[in-house]
Amino acid sequence: MTQSIAVVPVRHRSKVVAAWLACLLGFLGVHAWYMGRAWAWLWTSFTVLMLILAQLYPVWWDSPPFLLLIVPIAAGFIEALVLALKPDEKFDQKYNVGSGQTTRTGWGPVLAAIMATFVGGTVLMFGLALIVMHVYTAMGWLDGYVY
Repeated sequence: MTQSIAVVPVRHRSKVVAAWLACLLGFLGVHAWYMGRAWAWLWTSFTVLMLILAQLYPVWWDSPPFLLLIVPIAAGFIEALVLALKPDEKFDQKYNVGSGQTTRTGWGPVLAAIMATFVGGTVLMFGLALIVMHVYTAMGWLDGYVY
């Protein structure tokens, strides 16, 4: 009796697609699903849970759950930078083992890294300003001031 071993080809993952998914939809963890990570569901469920909880407050944008969204947003932009700036050989060693293809990227990851840097920096500064304003108001440090 002979047994045949079925070889399932491994799907080749594109560094450009992974970097752009992390840059544009990283707060939802879409790039983690694309990369086949086992914990991708945690990232997505945390973001969805915080969005649902933020809706329960009268002012959704000034609620702790909404302000906690800065964590997956920052992680998405950082992950976009890491994926975009990783050398092609190291990307293939980590994510494309057994795919039979090599990654050859051009300007796509560079543009994703530039966008992640500028947009991510702007969003993070805005998020930090919202958090500081929320904490100062909640602690009463801005009583009597108009903003």
